[in-house]
Amino acid sequence: MASAISANKAELLAIANSVASEKMIDKGIVIEAMEEAIQKSARNRYGAENDIRAKLDPQTGDLTLWRVVEVVEEVEDYFKQVDLKAAQKLQEGSALGDFIVDPLPPVALGRIDAQSAKQVIFQKVRDAERERQFEEFKDRAGEIITGVIKSVEFGHVIVNLGRAEGVIRRDQQIPREAARVGERVRALITKVERNNRGPQIFLSRAAPDFMRKLFAQEVPEIYDGIIEIKAAARDPGSRAKIGVISHDSSIDPVGACVGMKGSRVQAVVQELQGEKIDIIPWSEDTATFIVNALQPATVARVVLDEDDGRIEVVVPDDQLSLAIGRRGQNVRLASQLTTHQIDIMTEEEASEKRSKEFAERSKMFEEELDVDETLSQLLVAEGFAVLEEVAYVELAELASIEGFDEELAEELQSRAVEAIERQEEAHRTARRELGVEDDLATMPHLTEAMLVVLGKAGIKTLDDLADLATDELIAKKREAPRRRNNADGPPMRRPQREQDKGGVLGEYGLSEEQGNEIIMAARAHWFEDEEPAAAPAQEAADADSTQ
Repeated sequence: MASAISANKAELLAIANSVASEKMIDKGIVIEAMEEAIQKSARNRYGAENDIRAKLDPQTGDLTLWRVVEVVEEVEDYFKQVDLKAAQKLQEGSALGDFIVDPLPPVALGRIDAQSAKQVIFQKVRDAERERQFEEFKDRAGEIITGVIKSVEFGHVIVNLGRAEGVIRRDQQIPREAARVGERVRALITKVERNNRGPQIFLSRAAPDFMRKLFAQEVPEIYDGIIEIKAAARDPGSRAKIGVISHDSSIDPVGACVGMKGSRVQAVVQELQGEKIDIIPWSEDTATFIVNALQPATVARVVLDEDDGRIEVVVPDDQLSLAIGRRGQNVRLASQLTTHQIDIMTEEEASEKRSKEFAERSKMFEEELDVDETLSQLLVAEGFAVLEEVAYVELAELASIEGFDEELAEELQSRAVEAIERQEEAHRTARRELGVEDDLATMPHLTEAMLVVLGKAGIKTLDDLADLATDELIAKKREAPRRRNNADGPPMRRPQREQDKGGVLGEYGLSEEQGNEIIMAARAHWFEDEEPAAAPAQEAADADSTQ
């Protein structure tokens, strides 16, 4: 019998060591799982109502089994309680309220018990293995990892990463790239999430950061930080652009990334299934960087609109199709690279646009200031676009225009102020006709013209305004860059999407800070009801201080 017990001890320890080594988890977790399995089997034998504990010595394999009972004066639950007399026999010095140990003889596991114990152990081991996998990968987002394609399910590629599995979702794959089971594949770890069935490791071969990491592997200067990839944009499997800068003036960033006879960039191109990569020198000057980003097209002129974050790029007629690219690819990647919305137009279109704006502004000044055409055109030619600029510019600046004097400048400013007041009164009348409350006119940054726009959108009370989020109020409308199907075709735009509509006042260019101020001011009356409750307490405090 002693030899049998010894053999069982050795077998238990051997199983624990084997499982811990195979699954690469702590041996203590396996021992704990065995103890839990033995406890479960013992409860099946002695009764599930008992509080039974088991302890397996990880060094010797000795198994100790006991139940915990409470010492009470009168026993009500014979499974978990014992009277004082019986307790004294189990453990000398026991007192009422103590929890003592009642040793139990080892149990022989039957077939059903053994199967149940096996399931408990397997479950514990699986849980521990999943936790180990999560701990191993949770901080590795942004790394490139190599694995073997295990299967393809509903277009998603399952990759065996050794001790875990990752998934390359359909939208994160390179288009038209064939995934074959058993092939090795490299991908970027984008996200690791905890899940009941184990860690979810999301991989990508389409992300711009995947291309960045590949260049870091191929170009030592990038890995060492001498050259930095400041921006990257991809049309996976087709074309990409990266903006690079060198922190060492003696090293050419573009040449270093291309490598001898193109060896470095070709290594990345091959990994990306032939994706063409434009390597562009990055510049802090937005206009210069945009000109570089639109290569190989030649740019004649760049006009920046910092308020709207849009860029107008003028190109020669014969460069239009090259600047836009096939299906708008070149200008789309340039927009992503520079984080600016880019409108491409020919010199003829730019001239027509300028002429139209010049005529509209001239007519507006002619009508609002009651001046002749020559004077209104002179104002526009000097850069004045709206009445406010004429009304509130320094008098000396207005008088310094050729042909102007101080008397004329004063008269123009006076007329501009009157025109602004007329417009405000007209907007105020329109606002009231729409039913917009006067309380909204007290809100910061809101003009009467803005209140008319709000009224047309159904926002007529402080509560209506307060219910809006900042983005719903001020977000600017986003549009796709203009593009053409071919050099001779008419300009085309993609259909406007729901999320591109922008905020109610998006056209006015309000900042996020201004939007927040408006919303918070509109919500202020929600908290006024709290003030009367606080007032009596303050009055009582003041009265106490005077006594």
